[in-house]
Amino acid sequence: MFDAKKVKNDCIAWIQDFFEKNGPGCNAVVGISGGKDSSVVAALCVQALGKERVIGVLMPCGVQHDIDMAQLLVNHLGIRHYVINIQEAVEGVKKAMPFALSTQSKTNLPPRIRMSVLYAVAQSHNGRVANTCNLSEDWVGYSTRYGDAAGDFSPCSHLTVQEVKLLGQELGLPEVLVNKVPIDGLCGKTDEENLGFTYAELDRYIRTGEIEDEQKKARIDHLHRVNQFKLELMPSFVPDIT
Repeated sequence: MFDAKKVKNDCIAWIQDFFEKNGPGCNAVVGISGGKDSSVVAALCVQALGKERVIGVLMPCGVQHDIDMAQLLVNHLGIRHYVINIQEAVEGVKKAMPFALSTQSKTNLPPRIRMSVLYAVAQSHNGRVANTCNLSEDWVGYSTRYGDAAGDFSPCSHLTVQEVKLLGQELGLPEVLVNKVPIDGLCGKTDEENLGFTYAELDRYIRTGEIEDEQKKARIDHLHRVNQFKLELMPSFVPDIT
C-alpha cells in the first residue's frame, strides 16, 4: 500500500540531505511545464528548502497553449520564476545546421536546449537542477537523454505516475495540475497516444507484473529493453595499465 504522507516526508528529508551534502544554501532550479511531475517536484522542494530557495523556469517554445498551468503553479507556491522563450535558440540551431535534421533530432532539440537553459539559470543563481522524470516514463524511455532526463537530483524517478498523483494530492496541489492529461510537449500528442498503452496499465505492470494484453506487455518489455541505456552511466574504456 502506497503511503503518500510517509513518502512525502521521506522525500522532503532526502532533498534536505542532498542539499546539505551537495550545496548548503544552494537553490533548487525546476523547469516548470505545468504538469504533475514538475508541480510535485517544485512543491517538494518548497517544503524541503522554503520557497525563497526554489526557482521555477518556464520555457515555452513560441506559444505554449497551456502555459497558464505553469503560471498557476508558481503563483500557488509563491516561488520566484523566470519565463524564457527558447524558440529563437531552437530555430537558430536548426538554421545553423548544414543538413536537414531528422524528425527525431527536431523533436529532441527543444528539451536539450531547455536543459541548457536550466543549467545557465542554476550557475547564475547558485542552484542545483531538479530532474522531474518519474519511474513510469523512465521505464519505457519516455524522456530525452541529456534533456529532461538530466539533472542534479531526482525526487520522483522511483515513483510511478499514479504514485506521483497521490503525492500531489498529499502536497495540496490544485487538482487541475495533478490530473492534467500529460502531453509530450514535442509533437502535440498525449503521452498515452504515443506509447500505445495507459499509464495505469504500465504502473500496474511495473509494480505487480500483471497485464492482460499480451501485445501491450510485449511493447512495454521492448521499450524497457531498448531504452535501458538512458538510465545507465556512459560506458567508458578502462585501459589495462598494470
